[in-house]
Amino acid sequence: MRLLVLLTVVALAVTGCSDPGPARPGVLSAGIREPATLLPADVTDQAGRLVTGALWTPLADYDAATGKLTPRAAESIESTDRVHWTVKLRPATFHDGTPVTAQSYVDTWQAIAASRWAAAPVLTKLVRAREIRASTPDTITLVLDRPSGQVPALLSAPGLVPLPASVLASRDWKGFAAAPVGNGPYRLDGAWRPGSGGTLKRVGSGQAEEIELRVGDPAAQYDAVKAGTLDLATEVPGEKHDAMHGDFGEDHHATWALPRAGYLAFPVANPRFADATVRHGFALGIDRAALEAGPLAHQVDPAKALLPPADAPGERSGTCRPCSFDAAAGKALLQQAAFPGGATVYFGPSTEAWTRALVVGLHKSLDVSVTAQASPGAADGPSTLDVSLATASPYELLSALASESGYTDEVFRQNLALADAAATPEEAGELYRLAENQLLRDLPVAPLWSGHGHAVWSSRVHDVLTTPFTGPVLAGIGVS
Repeated sequence: MRLLVLLTVVALAVTGCSDPGPARPGVLSAGIREPATLLPADVTDQAGRLVTGALWTPLADYDAATGKLTPRAAESIESTDRVHWTVKLRPATFHDGTPVTAQSYVDTWQAIAASRWAAAPVLTKLVRAREIRASTPDTITLVLDRPSGQVPALLSAPGLVPLPASVLASRDWKGFAAAPVGNGPYRLDGAWRPGSGGTLKRVGSGQAEEIELRVGDPAAQYDAVKAGTLDLATEVPGEKHDAMHGDFGEDHHATWALPRAGYLAFPVANPRFADATVRHGFALGIDRAALEAGPLAHQVDPAKALLPPADAPGERSGTCRPCSFDAAAGKALLQQAAFPGGATVYFGPSTEAWTRALVVGLHKSLDVSVTAQASPGAADGPSTLDVSLATASPYELLSALASESGYTDEVFRQNLALADAAATPEEAGELYRLAENQLLRDLPVAPLWSGHGHAVWSSRVHDVLTTPFTGPVLAGIGVS
């Protein structure tokens, strides 16, 4: 008997698991990966967005498809000339009891802009305000360097949430990320436990009284939900992708668009890739379905458009021609352009696995020599991109894609500027479509895939809503 007990203790220590005990009323247990950080302005991963989305309330929610703005921490975001913007705040407090004021945002945004955090370009490259100040304790005033109707979409970025005065004074970002203090419907009970997780306590309008966040392997978490020992798994690994539909009913699993996409960027200034015919030939030689089912392990959808669903205004249907796999047409285009053959595709740390599979497929489909190589910094050939978006504004992605490829067409630049300055989401959407269509015609970048998330949950869970920037909205989930 003693030997059995000893072996059980050893097994638990090795696996890092423990008996979760019976489900408790009002308590949601959720499985996630280890977040890369809980500093909201530097979050780019799904797990980090999920947790910080419960700890903080953004100024507003913005729907890229419809242009609808739903105020959250802000009562309103308004302008009469699209240069001078006023953000009126609702009364709120941080989890440490201190008030959330306009100055909280101003000081936080100054810290973000001065840093290299992921959200910094939203302020420095997209909002581009000449002045940001707290005109009253509950009013933020922004003066831009040009008219822009995109401000509501940009200020809705989850990375632009406020930080309390204590950390803005100490600048102890690492310590704060270990025990973050937000303004959202849940607070972290104690410090985050790397490799284990943390407990969220309801302080606002959330449904569950408490949320147990358990860090672990997605496959094991999937099985735990199936066995009834975990309420929610926020990621479904590739090997469970097909089984998900049979293991869980339609009301107990979800798939949603992520703010992430993959591209092949061509160096348009390089004479070998200056002809759009060559670029279209390469695009048609890419078997996106093979990438999705192979190295990308069913965590993406083959691209159907230049903009991913999380970032695309208006209704979308059909598949763009450069998004199609047509090896014969691709070879014909390269022959038409007298492409001399041979190309090196460069990759960064996050794209190596699927880039190597991509070049093998290109070599086979186009019958040209294609190799993969780590990027030396200034690449002279095509490069793969894994783009993680900070906002729901198409301006962010379209301008980034043009920059990555060196595309400088004046008509494209003008349409992008007009879309930025547009007075309504509908007008902006039409202009973004013009800019998108021009990129699809000239093809400085070929769209490859767009990311999506998966979640499965047990029968005691209800009201699961997902959004691109948070995944499952933890505050809205109920448990019986």
